[in-house]
Amino acid sequence: MAPSLAPNSETPSQADTPMTDANDEPVTSVPVDDAQMGDSDTNPNTTASSVAGDTVPVDGRRKRSEAFHLRKSILGKKHGRLDESKEDDSIRRFRYLLGLTDLFRHFIETNPNPRIKEIMAEIDRQNDEDEAKAKKKGSSRSGGAGGDRRRRTEQEEDAELLKDEKSGGETGTVFRESPPFVHGEMRDYQIAGLNWLVSLHENGISGILADEMGLGKTLQTISFLGYLRHVCDITGPHLVAVPKSTLDNWKREFHKWTPDVNVLVLQGDKEERHKLINERLLDEDFDVCITSYEMVLREKSHLKKFAWEYIIIDEAHRIKNEESSLAQIIRVFHSRNRLLITGTPLQNNLHELWALLNFLLPDVFGDSEAFDQWFSNQESDQDTVVQQLHRVLRPFLLRRVKSDVEKSLLPKKEVNLYVPMSEMQVKWYQKILEKDIDAVNGAAGKRESKTRLLNIVMQLRKCCNHPYLFEGAEPGPPYTTDEHLVYNAGKMSILDKLLARMQKQGSRVLIFSQMSRVLDILEDYCVFREYNYCRIDGTTAHEDRIAAIDEYNKPGSDKFVFLLTTRAGGLGINLTTADIVVLYDSDWNPQADLQAMDRAHRIGQTKQVVVFRFVTENAIEEKVLERAAQKLRLDQLVIQQGRAQQQTKNAASKEELLGMIQHGAANVFSNDNSTAPFNADKQISDDDIDAILRKGEERTAELSKKYEKLGIDDLQKFSSESAYEWNGKDFTDRKKDIGLNWINPAKRERKEQFYSIDKYYRQALATGGRTADPKPKVPRAPKQIAVHDWQFFPPGLQELQEKETAYFHKEIGYKVPLPDGPEEELSEREAERDLEQQEIDNAVPLTEEEQAQKAEMSEEGFSTWNRRDFQQFVNGSAKFGRTDYVGIATEVDSKEPDEVEEYAKVFWKRYTEIQDYPKYLRVIEQGEEKLRKMNHQRKMLRKKMEMYRVPLQQLKINYTVSTTNKKVYTEEEDRFLLVMLDKYGVDGEGLYEKIRDEIRESPLFRFDWFFLSRTPVEIGRRCTTLLNTVAKEFEVADEKANGESGKGRGRDRDDEDAENDDDGAPAKKKNKGGAVNKQVKAVKGNSKANSTSTSRAASVSSNTASKAKSRKK
Repeated sequence: MAPSLAPNSETPSQADTPMTDANDEPVTSVPVDDAQMGDSDTNPNTTASSVAGDTVPVDGRRKRSEAFHLRKSILGKKHGRLDESKEDDSIRRFRYLLGLTDLFRHFIETNPNPRIKEIMAEIDRQNDEDEAKAKKKGSSRSGGAGGDRRRRTEQEEDAELLKDEKSGGETGTVFRESPPFVHGEMRDYQIAGLNWLVSLHENGISGILADEMGLGKTLQTISFLGYLRHVCDITGPHLVAVPKSTLDNWKREFHKWTPDVNVLVLQGDKEERHKLINERLLDEDFDVCITSYEMVLREKSHLKKFAWEYIIIDEAHRIKNEESSLAQIIRVFHSRNRLLITGTPLQNNLHELWALLNFLLPDVFGDSEAFDQWFSNQESDQDTVVQQLHRVLRPFLLRRVKSDVEKSLLPKKEVNLYVPMSEMQVKWYQKILEKDIDAVNGAAGKRESKTRLLNIVMQLRKCCNHPYLFEGAEPGPPYTTDEHLVYNAGKMSILDKLLARMQKQGSRVLIFSQMSRVLDILEDYCVFREYNYCRIDGTTAHEDRIAAIDEYNKPGSDKFVFLLTTRAGGLGINLTTADIVVLYDSDWNPQADLQAMDRAHRIGQTKQVVVFRFVTENAIEEKVLERAAQKLRLDQLVIQQGRAQQQTKNAASKEELLGMIQHGAANVFSNDNSTAPFNADKQISDDDIDAILRKGEERTAELSKKYEKLGIDDLQKFSSESAYEWNGKDFTDRKKDIGLNWINPAKRERKEQFYSIDKYYRQALATGGRTADPKPKVPRAPKQIAVHDWQFFPPGLQELQEKETAYFHKEIGYKVPLPDGPEEELSEREAERDLEQQEIDNAVPLTEEEQAQKAEMSEEGFSTWNRRDFQQFVNGSAKFGRTDYVGIATEVDSKEPDEVEEYAKVFWKRYTEIQDYPKYLRVIEQGEEKLRKMNHQRKMLRKKMEMYRVPLQQLKINYTVSTTNKKVYTEEEDRFLLVMLDKYGVDGEGLYEKIRDEIRESPLFRFDWFFLSRTPVEIGRRCTTLLNTVAKEFEVADEKANGESGKGRGRDRDDEDAENDDDGAPAKKKNKGGAVNKQVKAVKGNSKANSTSTSRAASVSSNTASKAKSRKK
């Protein structure tokens, strides 16, 4: 469904601005008989398909062309009406904002757009006139009843009514209850939010709906679009950009609350999107288009054609960085108004705030530097600046929290459970710290990289979650799902008891983790304990995601646990059927954890939501939680001074990371093992769980009190000192003295030795007989080398290695597992497993001869050549040619020319052994062809230059037909380009940038704006065209000399210059009747032809020829 006219907009005139295509060619309208013309050409609800269907049947190509031009004409008219509406909105917007506070005048006047300054001047002039009239009216009234009192004329009354209409004097719409077009009951604060959106629209203002997560921002937005449709008669089109995970939820909410709105969900693969675009989008068969951020980027070429009424962006913090692709592309789209939706509070970064306000109101907030400077230069105290900033934000921002508006929703209870580590976790924690003990102690000096510290932090956090996340930690093979899965991790031990208690209470549980591999372990645990579960992570397909949510939420569902990753499952999901939330680990960004909690704590929840956050005691997770609490407190203070940005950046510094790593490290290295109460022999009792819960509630309350009283200055001071607090001590004054805070690794335990003389002689005089030890030793895995096809090892090496590995598997009793796959392929998978097991069972050890052969083969290949070397060899061969070993060696930075030559000889004999070798061969051949063509062009150019004494003045270019008729370069410019190509070489490094600099420095083109404004890309295209022209000139001359002037001319036109790739017009055939293109003949013969062509090259060529003739005379 196409959009209707906006209220108060004028009907477009018949004489619209002429349309132009991508090449600035005028587009002629489709001829339509006057007798058949109706209102379709001016009706804004007309679509291309509705008109094209009434035309006379013609061939398919012509019909598509007519539909295209008609659609383009309609879109052009709509863009024109949109521009008119936006100017009226700007006037109303400026009047409204200046009436609120004069602060906005500073921001509006800094906008560099001259039209904005004209509007402001007009508003000031009208205000002065009104003020003067008011004074005059007051003075006349003070003169008595006999003053200038008379009836107004019709013209005066019409002028006053028109003025009121332009200034937005119409009565505002206010809803007292749920609107009739919304199929359901809205809550009072949601109706208030709808009224706020309506008031924004009536004043021409775009805004930010920033209610806390779970308060129904989606419903408020949908009801507002319903208001536009049913009250304002604005059906669209509207664009709603949302995260991919919420697409289906938005569609369902539209269908539930306003089913009469025609919704298009633009998603799917390339073919599905192509079908939706051609059948619905381009024909405007929709009111609201819902799509994801990714689709906005992919389909921007189609979406930017529309004149949108509203562009709505959910999770608006995605565009707070104006340098991101989404923020840049969405700004290009044409719209009358914009609305941002976000559940997270605005950041305390002034520039990010400006980016959002600039997207909403670019005519008000057009200069970021002026915005930042205005708040930074305030000499008032901090509170005054914050108050002024809130005054600026108040007209655009609406934020309510659940505790203030949703009284029926019980407050959530958050408890941090401080969990000790298991014995295995302590050992792995020690290993990680000991591996990089210098970095842990901060003794690596200035060269120590932050990346190394980040890696230690990640490994420690993995250890806190479960030691089985490390390779080799889980006992096996064979690997079993048993009790060890629980008691080897402290968090799993607590979770095991907690879930059993919650299931008895009739609760349902959401478990969030940042690591999908943790979900793998939890999934095995759920199968082991026979808990029914659902799962969503970043790899879950959109359809599977929807099915899992529906399965969990359906009435009478037997699903007890829902496993989710924090980022993938924290947006756009309603899981109010659960009342327990477990945060298995904490996110660096506290807003991500809050979003995860609010999947259950939202409208529709009837129980009290309890959130259990697992924190490993005396470990790095305690510091991660403190840093998150600090950042959350900063977010609650919302926007502060610009100078607060530096101290509150998101990324942790090296000092902060070091402080986190050191926290609790001394306890881990202690010998009392007080941090490891969980092991195979000790089970946790209910009393232990109760004690942990009580302790968690107490420490959670302490942490909350610690931060709720801190102001912004305290938080800044705290953040700078937090890195030096360790084990309750403050090391702020410590400079470079590492000894004060040195963490010693665990002492090495020496086993007690028993010395036996008899045992010593028995071992020394052993003759190799059978020992009395009944247990056979487990054989070591054979050492194998990685065999890659590009290393060209002898063919038999891989076979010998596989044979040796199979015998090793036979010795250790390895059983081949069943491959994964669908149930219907079970028999095939079992046959595959049995075949592989049979090979292992029948394996025999390598003979001495085979072992010697294996060792010999291992030395024959190119084992030092890695994949990077191979890729560089291919690229070097393409760049320099397959035989230029010195040139290739410059690309392969780790090899000498002789090594490259040795490898190249083997490569060209055995390249067919490499997987996908045609791809690499094609790269090399294309490079060599390009190199051959470039050498040919270099020779032809040099030959051309040698024909003239002063090429810059005398060089003559024989233009081709395409070059003459299409291009706008003069012959003088072309000569200069050819001279520069000969000077720097056709394949020189940075060639076109150098030529651009030469153009700008040359006095010949000081006033040639066209030539001076060419970019290196455009210069490169023109140079390619000229080189092809020069090459063809000599080819034609050679053909004439050989008597073959009539052959091969058709093929020459196939290689016309690269600048014509936008020209889609078919070539004209030569008329046998003798019709001659006079312009072409004039250029080829250098004659003085009278032509109306706009070609600069043609005119210059003609003028040059005529001047030469006059000089001869």
